[in-house]
Amino acid sequence: MSAPSADAARETATLDIALMKAGRTKIRYPARLLHDDGNHVTVSAPWAAPGVRDFGFVRFEPGDVFTEHYWRDRWYAVKEVYGADGALKGWYCDVTRPAVRDGAVLTVEDLDLDLWCSADGSAVLRLDEDEFAASGLAAADPAAAEAAALALDELEARARGEGFGTIV
Repeated sequence: MSAPSADAARETATLDIALMKAGRTKIRYPARLLHDDGNHVTVSAPWAAPGVRDFGFVRFEPGDVFTEHYWRDRWYAVKEVYGADGALKGWYCDVTRPAVRDGAVLTVEDLDLDLWCSADGSAVLRLDEDEFAASGLAAADPAAAEAAALALDELEARARGEGFGTIV
């Protein structure tokens, strides 16, 4: 009997994703680790919140699967959202501080700004700019606020340009 390969172990590894907001855990959920090259971490997880969340432009619901991309050097996360039928709904992007992995926990701090890009690219929506303005981050940490605003601009430019089909 042979020992499992490193690739096989990686395929079955799980991480807890801890999404923080204002110093508190907003949500924490298990995800299957797909890739970690030391900078870019990719995981897969089912919709983790209870019930349905209808944003008007997209519904997240039980059966949805998210392929989530995090970076240790970027101020955002990109989440590919697939319906229960396997069809791509689009990309939900969170502006966050760079991800930090400590063992089996990947922690990201949500900075309020978000972007939605529909699967066909016809809808690109900047979200929660009012929450970001009200958060006080600009006064408390001007450098982080500037990095967050630049990250949202970068995400929007990508959504309107090359898209998120190949995330690297």
